[in-house]
Amino acid sequence: MSMTETENMIHQAFEEAKKGLQEGGIPIGSVLVHQGKIIGRGHNRRVQNNSAILHAEMDALENAGRQTAKVYRECTLYTTLSPCQMCSGAVLLYGIPKVVIGENQTFMGEEKLLKERGVDIQVVNHSDCRQMMEQFIRDQPELWNEDIGV
Repeated sequence: MSMTETENMIHQAFEEAKKGLQEGGIPIGSVLVHQGKIIGRGHNRRVQNNSAILHAEMDALENAGRQTAKVYRECTLYTTLSPCQMCSGAVLLYGIPKVVIGENQTFMGEEKLLKERGVDIQVVNHSDCRQMMEQFIRDQPELWNEDIGV
């Protein structure tokens, strides 16, 4: 049985999240997709790069490089976790019309704001994404709180 594009791209984001965990970072991953093709992929690298801003979505955007407004308006951002204020702001700034979220049980980001601004939000309730975050939050609560600004 073949995966749908959504399942495949969330799987790609999940693979990025696993890389982050293996590197000693926070297990959140993201891919930016244009016309069915990944143009940027990333994972949370705040710990690895001693960065204030490299959440998974920001890393994927950075790795996509400069794009035209037209390209962003045709993209979907896939992320393993509901996007925070910073990452949601980037979605709005660049006019990305759709965000597909692996899970929002461990953290509820700015989905309401994104919806109010016309962004199509889809939450797929991916159990592996949720379980990996739950385990990470149990194992490293201080690091998790730092990441979400608590």
